[in-house]
Amino acid sequence: MSLSLKISNIWAVGRNYADHAKELNNPVPESKEDPLIFLKAGSSVVANEGTFSLPEFSSDIHHECEIAFRFDARLKLSQMTLALDLTAREVQSKLKEKQHPWTLAKSFKNSCPLGPLVDVPKTLNLQQIAFTFKINGEVRQSGHSGDMIHSVAKLREYVLERFPVVEGDLLLTGTPKGVGLIRSGDLLEAEISGLVKARWRVS
Repeated sequence: MSLSLKISNIWAVGRNYADHAKELNNPVPESKEDPLIFLKAGSSVVANEGTFSLPEFSSDIHHECEIAFRFDARLKLSQMTLALDLTAREVQSKLKEKQHPWTLAKSFKNSCPLGPLVDVPKTLNLQQIAFTFKINGEVRQSGHSGDMIHSVAKLREYVLERFPVVEGDLLLTGTPKGVGLIRSGDLLEAEISGLVKARWRVS
């Protein structure tokens, strides 16, 4: 991992895009509700341009492309990129049925491919970020931060108030509709036009 600081925690939010909640037959949260936060291990990160393997315990690993931010020494969101919140979907479904934590479905080895970190442009409107995700050159997800139920600012405030966030931690902001299966041999690419280009290969 070619990062200057260790990533201890990855604070992720579920169901932050209404259309994604609907596609998985989940209730659509209201903006007045608290965000649904779960934790991924910092050691689950795969560096940009990296090649990674899928876990043997699941044959149903789904991509969830998300805008990601990194906390600096002042716990400001000074850097950003795109990340994949890989999910063992059938495992998650079974865990939800039993009302168990999602850890096995969300925080397995290599479950967070991370793009190149860039400084957040001072002129960037955090509610006007468009991004795309492709598999083998085909667009599978297109998202826009303006469609988030909970804004980036609200998510930052929420996790800082409640969790032991430290310098270098990541904040994942949720995924739009279009999640689906990835397979061995796939080339995965994610982009924020003019700002971030990320790619990974599934071995």
